[in-house]
Amino acid sequence: MQTRVRALGHPVHPMVIVFPLGLLVTGTIFDLVHLITGNDVFGQVGFWNIGAGLIGAVIASATGWLDWTAIPPGTRAKRIGLLHGAINGLVLVLFLISWLLRLDGTTHEPGVLAFVLEVIALAAGSGAAWLGGELVDRLGIGVHEDAHPDAASSLS
Repeated sequence: MQTRVRALGHPVHPMVIVFPLGLLVTGTIFDLVHLITGNDVFGQVGFWNIGAGLIGAVIASATGWLDWTAIPPGTRAKRIGLLHGAINGLVLVLFLISWLLRLDGTTHEPGVLAFVLEVIALAAGSGAAWLGGELVDRLGIGVHEDAHPDAASSLS
């Protein structure tokens, strides 16, 4: 089943999730380094990575939602897609809370609560990522109907 949001013949959602995912994971790693070393620079870098990741996550969620609306109702894919989106929504909210907790500080350093929220969000996001893989690899969402090893280019 092809997705609604496509660019040059390919689904956009899998393309745009890479940046927020990388930024949120990297931000959490920088926050961990800050908590270990006490170096404020790591906390600031983590804060801005998470901020950029949140912006990207909103874009990714919009493309995912549009694609989800094209999945036939009453199917396993529709249910899995809803769960995938709901968990990712929770991830977004947890990272947003973590980010907001740091707004009033001049160095934007993470406290323990902010970091714990990030770790919980990453754990939940891992489950959501598995569900996304289930949608594509098992249920064929976003896979071209004529896909096979010798298929023509998506640009043709």
